[in-house]
Amino acid sequence: MAAVACCLTACGNKPANEAAGTPESEPQWEALFNGENLDGWTVKVTGCPSGENFGNTFRVEDGLLKVRYDGYDAFNYRFGHIFTDKSYSHYKLRVEYRFTGEQLAGAPEWAYRNSGAMLHAQAPETMHIDQDFPVSIEAQMLGGDGEHDRPTGNVCTPGTEIDIEGEHYTGHCANSRSKTYHGDQWVTMEMVVLGDSIIHHIIEGDTVISYSRPIIAGGNVSPASSLPEGALKEGRISLQSEGHPVDFRKVEIMDLSNL
Repeated sequence: MAAVACCLTACGNKPANEAAGTPESEPQWEALFNGENLDGWTVKVTGCPSGENFGNTFRVEDGLLKVRYDGYDAFNYRFGHIFTDKSYSHYKLRVEYRFTGEQLAGAPEWAYRNSGAMLHAQAPETMHIDQDFPVSIEAQMLGGDGEHDRPTGNVCTPGTEIDIEGEHYTGHCANSRSKTYHGDQWVTMEMVVLGDSIIHHIIEGDTVISYSRPIIAGGNVSPASSLPEGALKEGRISLQSEGHPVDFRKVEIMDLSNL
Protein backbone atom coordinates (compact mmCIF):
# COMPACT_ATOMS: atom_id res chain seq x y z
CA MET A 1 0.00 0.00 0.00
CA ALA A 2 2.86 2.36 0.77
CA ALA A 3 4.29 1.78 -2.68
CA VAL A 4 0.93 2.46 -4.28
CA ALA A 5 0.49 5.65 -2.24
CA CYS A 6 3.95 6.82 -3.26
CA CYS A 7 3.07 6.27 -6.92
CA LEU A 8 -0.20 8.15 -6.61
CA THR A 9 1.54 11.07 -4.94
CA ALA A 10 4.22 11.22 -7.60
CA CYS A 11 1.68 11.00 -10.40
CA GLY A 12 -0.40 13.69 -8.74
CA ASN A 13 2.52 16.09 -8.98
CA LYS A 14 2.83 15.63 -12.76
CA PRO A 15 1.05 17.78 -15.36
CA ALA A 16 -2.35 16.37 -16.23
CA ASN A 17 -1.41 15.39 -19.79
CA GLU A 18 1.73 13.55 -18.66
CA ALA A 19 -0.11 11.77 -15.84
CA ALA A 20 -2.67 10.59 -18.36
CA GLY A 21 0.09 9.18 -20.53
CA THR A 22 -0.48 11.57 -23.44
CA PRO A 23 2.34 13.48 -25.14
CA GLU A 24 2.91 17.05 -24.00
CA SER A 25 2.64 18.34 -27.57
CA GLU A 26 1.43 17.03 -30.89
CA PRO A 27 3.98 16.34 -33.65
CA GLN A 28 4.60 19.40 -35.81
CA TRP A 29 5.38 19.83 -39.48
CA GLU A 30 9.00 20.64 -40.29
CA ALA A 31 10.11 21.98 -43.67
CA LEU A 32 12.58 19.77 -45.54
CA PHE A 33 12.76 22.33 -48.36
CA ASN A 34 13.37 25.82 -46.99
CA GLY A 35 12.26 27.75 -50.07
CA GLU A 36 15.64 29.46 -50.42
CA ASN A 37 18.33 26.92 -51.31
CA LEU A 38 19.18 23.22 -51.41
CA ASP A 39 20.73 23.05 -47.95
CA GLY A 40 20.12 19.62 -46.41
CA TRP A 41 19.87 17.90 -49.80
CA THR A 42 22.29 16.00 -52.06
CA VAL A 43 21.86 15.43 -55.79
CA LYS A 44 22.68 12.19 -57.64
CA VAL A 45 22.28 12.01 -61.44
CA THR A 46 22.91 8.86 -63.45
CA GLY A 47 26.47 8.90 -64.82
CA CYS A 48 27.64 11.51 -62.31
CA PRO A 49 29.11 11.22 -58.82
CA SER A 50 26.98 11.94 -55.78
CA GLY A 51 26.83 15.67 -55.16
CA GLU A 52 27.11 16.80 -58.79
CA ASN A 53 23.98 18.68 -59.89
CA PHE A 54 24.37 17.96 -63.60
CA GLY A 55 22.93 20.71 -65.81
CA ASN A 56 21.61 22.54 -62.75
CA THR A 57 18.74 20.05 -62.87
CA PHE A 58 17.55 20.85 -59.36
CA ARG A 59 17.32 24.57 -58.58
CA VAL A 60 15.46 27.05 -56.41
CA GLU A 61 13.59 29.87 -58.14
CA ASP A 62 10.70 32.01 -56.89
CA GLY A 63 10.58 30.01 -53.67
CA LEU A 64 10.03 26.74 -55.56
CA LEU A 65 12.22 23.66 -55.89
CA LYS A 66 12.27 23.22 -59.66
CA VAL A 67 13.39 20.37 -61.91
CA ARG A 68 14.54 21.76 -65.27
CA TYR A 69 16.45 20.56 -68.34
CA ASP A 70 17.67 23.71 -70.11
CA GLY A 71 21.22 22.60 -69.29
CA TYR A 72 20.79 19.32 -71.22
CA ASP A 73 21.46 18.71 -74.91
CA ALA A 74 19.43 15.50 -74.64
CA PHE A 75 18.16 13.34 -71.80
CA ASN A 76 20.54 10.41 -72.38
CA TYR A 77 18.92 8.45 -69.55
CA ARG A 78 20.25 10.85 -66.93
CA PHE A 79 17.68 10.04 -64.26
CA GLY A 80 18.16 12.29 -61.27
CA HIS A 81 17.26 12.31 -57.59
CA ILE A 82 17.72 14.85 -54.84
CA PHE A 83 18.09 13.22 -51.42
CA THR A 84 17.63 14.42 -47.88
CA ASP A 85 20.89 14.27 -45.96
CA LYS A 86 19.09 12.55 -43.08
CA SER A 87 17.39 9.17 -42.86
CA TYR A 88 13.85 8.70 -41.56
CA SER A 89 11.79 5.75 -40.36
CA HIS A 90 8.42 6.74 -38.86
CA TYR A 91 6.96 9.91 -40.32
CA LYS A 92 4.35 11.69 -42.38
CA LEU A 93 5.60 13.39 -45.54
CA ARG A 94 3.69 16.11 -47.39
CA VAL A 95 4.63 17.26 -50.89
CA GLU A 96 2.88 19.81 -53.09
CA TYR A 97 3.83 19.40 -56.75
CA ARG A 98 2.82 20.36 -60.28
CA PHE A 99 4.00 19.40 -63.75
CA THR A 100 4.70 22.15 -66.24
CA GLY A 101 6.16 22.73 -69.70
CA GLU A 102 7.21 20.10 -72.20
CA GLN A 103 9.03 16.81 -71.78
CA LEU A 104 12.73 16.84 -72.71
CA ALA A 105 13.54 15.30 -76.09
CA GLY A 106 14.77 11.74 -75.75
CA ALA A 107 13.17 11.07 -72.36
CA PRO A 108 11.19 7.81 -72.17
CA GLU A 109 7.55 7.97 -73.21
CA TRP A 110 6.49 6.57 -69.84
CA ALA A 111 8.26 9.47 -68.11
CA TYR A 112 5.78 12.04 -69.47
CA ARG A 113 4.54 14.06 -66.47
CA ASN A 114 6.17 11.53 -64.20
CA SER A 115 8.07 12.08 -60.95
CA GLY A 116 8.01 10.61 -57.48
CA ALA A 117 8.97 10.70 -53.83
CA MET A 118 11.34 7.85 -52.99
CA LEU A 119 10.82 6.50 -49.47
CA HIS A 120 13.36 4.52 -47.42
CA ALA A 121 15.86 5.26 -50.20
CA GLN A 122 19.48 4.19 -50.12
CA ALA A 123 22.02 6.98 -49.57
CA PRO A 124 23.23 8.60 -52.81
CA GLU A 125 26.87 7.89 -52.07
CA THR A 126 26.09 4.14 -52.00
CA MET A 127 24.70 4.13 -55.56
CA HIS A 128 26.73 2.94 -58.55
CA ILE A 129 27.73 5.89 -60.71
CA ASP A 130 25.53 4.58 -63.56
CA GLN A 131 22.65 3.40 -61.35
CA ASP A 132 19.31 4.72 -62.60
CA PHE A 133 17.15 4.58 -59.46
CA PRO A 134 17.96 4.20 -55.77
CA VAL A 135 16.76 1.11 -53.96
CA SER A 136 13.59 2.50 -52.38
CA ILE A 137 9.80 2.55 -52.35
CA GLU A 138 8.41 5.13 -54.77
CA ALA A 139 5.27 7.15 -54.19
CA GLN A 140 4.75 7.91 -57.87
CA MET A 141 3.49 11.28 -59.10
CA LEU A 142 1.77 11.25 -62.48
CA GLY A 143 0.05 14.01 -64.41
CA GLY A 144 -2.73 13.46 -66.93
CA ASP A 145 -2.32 13.83 -70.68
CA GLY A 146 -5.64 15.64 -71.04
CA GLU A 147 -7.46 12.58 -72.32
CA HIS A 148 -6.72 9.26 -70.61
CA ASP A 149 -7.04 8.03 -67.04
CA ARG A 150 -3.67 8.26 -65.31
CA PRO A 151 -3.89 7.92 -61.52
CA THR A 152 -1.26 9.44 -59.28
CA GLY A 153 -0.03 8.21 -55.89
CA ASN A 154 0.87 4.79 -57.28
CA VAL A 155 3.57 2.64 -55.68
CA CYS A 156 6.68 1.44 -57.54
CA THR A 157 9.40 -0.81 -56.19
CA PRO A 158 12.96 -0.25 -57.48
CA GLY A 159 15.04 -2.98 -55.85
CA THR A 160 12.26 -3.79 -53.39
CA GLU A 161 9.10 -5.82 -52.83
CA ILE A 162 6.00 -5.19 -50.71
CA ASP A 163 2.73 -6.75 -49.57
CA ILE A 164 -0.56 -5.31 -50.88
CA GLU A 165 -3.81 -6.37 -49.21
CA GLY A 166 -2.03 -9.32 -47.65
CA GLU A 167 -0.53 -10.58 -50.91
CA HIS A 168 3.19 -10.44 -51.69
CA TYR A 169 3.76 -8.12 -54.66
CA THR A 170 6.75 -8.62 -56.96
CA GLY A 171 5.64 -6.39 -59.84
CA HIS A 172 7.17 -2.98 -60.45
CA CYS A 173 4.23 -0.55 -60.16
CA ALA A 174 0.75 -0.93 -58.67
CA ASN A 175 -1.90 1.67 -59.47
CA SER A 176 -3.70 3.58 -56.77
CA ARG A 177 -7.39 4.50 -56.62
CA SER A 178 -6.61 8.16 -57.32
CA LYS A 179 -8.41 10.28 -59.89
CA THR A 180 -6.42 11.78 -62.76
CA TYR A 181 -5.07 15.32 -62.43
CA HIS A 182 -4.78 16.98 -65.83
CA GLY A 183 -3.06 20.28 -66.57
CA ASP A 184 -0.62 22.25 -64.44
CA GLN A 185 -2.61 22.25 -61.20
CA TRP A 186 -0.98 21.83 -57.81
CA VAL A 187 -1.54 18.44 -56.17
CA THR A 188 -0.98 17.60 -52.50
CA MET A 189 0.43 14.15 -51.77
CA GLU A 190 0.96 12.80 -48.27
CA MET A 191 2.61 9.58 -47.20
CA VAL A 192 2.33 7.98 -43.77
CA VAL A 193 5.39 5.78 -43.29
CA LEU A 194 5.69 3.50 -40.26
CA GLY A 195 9.05 1.78 -40.59
CA ASP A 196 8.69 -1.64 -42.22
CA SER A 197 5.10 -2.15 -41.05
CA ILE A 198 2.69 -0.12 -43.18
CA ILE A 199 2.75 2.82 -45.62
CA HIS A 200 -0.23 4.86 -46.86
CA HIS A 201 -0.39 7.21 -49.87
CA ILE A 202 -2.89 10.07 -49.54
CA ILE A 203 -3.90 12.36 -52.43
CA GLU A 204 -5.84 15.53 -51.60
CA GLY A 205 -6.97 13.98 -48.31
CA ASP A 206 -8.01 10.59 -49.72
CA THR A 207 -6.06 7.40 -48.96
CA VAL A 208 -5.50 5.88 -52.41
CA ILE A 209 -3.26 2.88 -51.66
CA SER A 210 -1.77 1.13 -48.64
CA TYR A 211 0.88 -1.57 -48.43
CA SER A 212 3.16 -3.20 -45.89
CA ARG A 213 6.33 -5.19 -45.19
CA PRO A 214 8.76 -3.46 -47.60
CA ILE A 215 11.93 -5.47 -48.20
CA ILE A 216 15.09 -5.11 -50.24
CA ALA A 217 14.84 -7.87 -52.83
CA GLY A 218 16.67 -6.83 -55.99
CA GLY A 219 15.20 -6.18 -59.43
CA ASN A 220 14.03 -3.04 -61.24
CA VAL A 221 17.35 -1.25 -60.64
CA SER A 222 20.17 -1.06 -63.19
CA PRO A 223 22.93 -1.91 -62.57
CA ALA A 224 21.87 -4.25 -59.80
CA SER A 225 22.39 -2.97 -56.27
CA SER A 226 24.80 -4.71 -53.92
CA LEU A 227 22.73 -3.84 -50.84
CA PRO A 228 21.93 -6.86 -48.66
CA GLU A 229 18.39 -8.20 -48.91
CA GLY A 230 16.07 -7.91 -45.92
CA ALA A 231 13.53 -5.69 -44.17
CA LEU A 232 13.52 -2.05 -45.26
CA LYS A 233 12.92 -0.02 -42.10
CA GLU A 234 14.34 3.43 -42.84
CA GLY A 235 16.21 5.52 -45.36
CA ARG A 236 16.54 8.82 -47.15
CA ILE A 237 13.73 10.65 -48.90
CA SER A 238 14.36 11.74 -52.49
CA LEU A 239 12.51 13.54 -55.28
CA GLN A 240 12.93 12.54 -58.90
CA SER A 241 13.87 14.06 -62.24
CA GLU A 242 12.79 11.80 -65.09
CA GLY A 243 12.69 14.15 -68.06
CA HIS A 244 9.61 16.32 -67.48
CA PRO A 245 9.77 19.72 -65.70
CA VAL A 246 8.15 19.66 -62.27
CA ASP A 247 7.83 22.16 -59.42
CA PHE A 248 7.69 21.48 -55.70
CA ARG A 249 6.46 24.30 -53.49
CA LYS A 250 6.22 22.41 -50.21
CA VAL A 251 8.19 19.44 -48.89
CA GLU A 252 7.67 18.89 -45.19
CA ILE A 253 7.83 16.10 -42.65
CA MET A 254 6.17 15.21 -39.34
CA ASP A 255 8.16 12.96 -37.03
CA LEU A 256 6.04 10.05 -35.78
CA SER A 257 8.83 8.11 -34.09
CA ASN A 258 7.66 8.99 -30.56
CA LEU A 259 4.01 8.09 -31.02
